[in-house]
Amino acid sequence: MTQNLGETNLRRRKRVGNSMYEFDHLPKQLRKWMNSAILPWSPVSVRRLWCKSINNGLSFEEALHVLDNAEAYKIKKEKSKIKNKILR
Repeated sequence: MTQNLGETNLRRRKRVGNSMYEFDHLPKQLRKWMNSAILPWSPVSVRRLWCKSINNGLSFEEALHVLDNAEAYKIKKEKSKIKNKILR
């Protein structure tokens, strides 16, 4: 296996830019969140969701909760895809 997506249906695409540079420039709490995330998030995706939440007036903790909810939604969606694949 050459990628860390395993047996998921998550989209695979080439990234433009330097992921490590992007990761290093995230706030410490976002880097910590990414390290404990279940799914392989890109720093750009995390920053985009975080900025959107902050711009909507949420606190940093609430923005982290939004990230948790987004990850839970992706996992739930993935489980339903796997279930449908098995039932066919």
